[in-house]
Amino acid sequence: MLQLVIGILILSAIGALLALLLEIANFYIADYGESHILINDEKDVVVEGGNPLLFSLMGEGIYIPSACGGKGTCSLCKVKVLEGGGPVLPTETPYLDRSELEGMVRLSCQVKVRNDLKIEVPEEIFLIKEFEVETMGLSDLTPDIRELCLKILAPEEGIRFKPGQYIQLEVPKYKGTKSPEYRAYSVSSSAEDRQAIELVITRVPEGAVTTYVHEHLKKGDQLLMTGPYGDFFLRESERDILFIATGSGLAPIKSILHQMEFRKTERKATLFFGDRRRYDLYYLEELKAFEESIPGFTFVPTLSRATEEDQWEGEKGRVTDLIEKHVPENASLDVYICGSPAMVDSCEEILEKKGIAIENIYYDKFE
Repeated sequence: MLQLVIGILILSAIGALLALLLEIANFYIADYGESHILINDEKDVVVEGGNPLLFSLMGEGIYIPSACGGKGTCSLCKVKVLEGGGPVLPTETPYLDRSELEGMVRLSCQVKVRNDLKIEVPEEIFLIKEFEVETMGLSDLTPDIRELCLKILAPEEGIRFKPGQYIQLEVPKYKGTKSPEYRAYSVSSSAEDRQAIELVITRVPEGAVTTYVHEHLKKGDQLLMTGPYGDFFLRESERDILFIATGSGLAPIKSILHQMEFRKTERKATLFFGDRRRYDLYYLEELKAFEESIPGFTFVPTLSRATEEDQWEGEKGRVTDLIEKHVPENASLDVYICGSPAMVDSCEEILEKKGIAIENIYYDKFE
């Protein structure tokens, strides 16, 4: 037994030594110097080599979407790397289809800046700004979901966004993290208020940003955020609207409902909002109030695991059950779905089987 313990200790020591040597080599040997990044054949920026392209651009005030904080799991940080990016990595290929690979699309969080690069990014990226914000309010909506209200301190003109879009919130380094961390959260408040926004943040076990918001953030604390991002917003058409949400996926839909209320939209609209138990549902009073202020709007909540304790007399089952029950075949609908990837995929599959045109289904997957 003693020999086994000694062997484990020796292996651990060797592993630690190798990790240290790699860090030293990376610091002293992998000195790439300065590199030029030519963006859209117009803007040339000079950055220190060795960092991921995503963070190099961020340091120059160019904010590429990245819901996962640059960890290579959300696939949102795609840009065209025309020159200097090196071979596509195995960490990228699961997130790139054939047309993207042929079009030289890369995940900017996985491309290291080791030499001069030539890239293309959408023009709207240059409209994304960094904001200084102050925490105005924190309130628990459910045992796992917290509402965060932020006041825009700078720039003075505040923020312009399309209802349904999201921002990236950065929290400072704290115990348990090695550096500042950021994640993406949809805005739940009205776009008419440019000086403040509301976010709905679900606690994620060991999630760096959600842990900070739920356990450390206090009223008056100042943070940074960037945005707005995303193409999940209300399209103009003559079709009826179906919203489907679970959990914190309600956030962008609530912002869209504020827009419909402000514009006095008269299109018929229905919201299917589902969760497990009665205490998991939130914003119920606000959503019921929208039925009075938005002509033709209907709110349909459902519980998938209701018990006698919930005293629930409403719909029961998953939101997919509501689709089966209430959506007619070949309905003329624009559908907006927000929630987990599995939920979104299930809803999309059922809607397609019912004859809903795929081009009229829009979604925002919450990882």
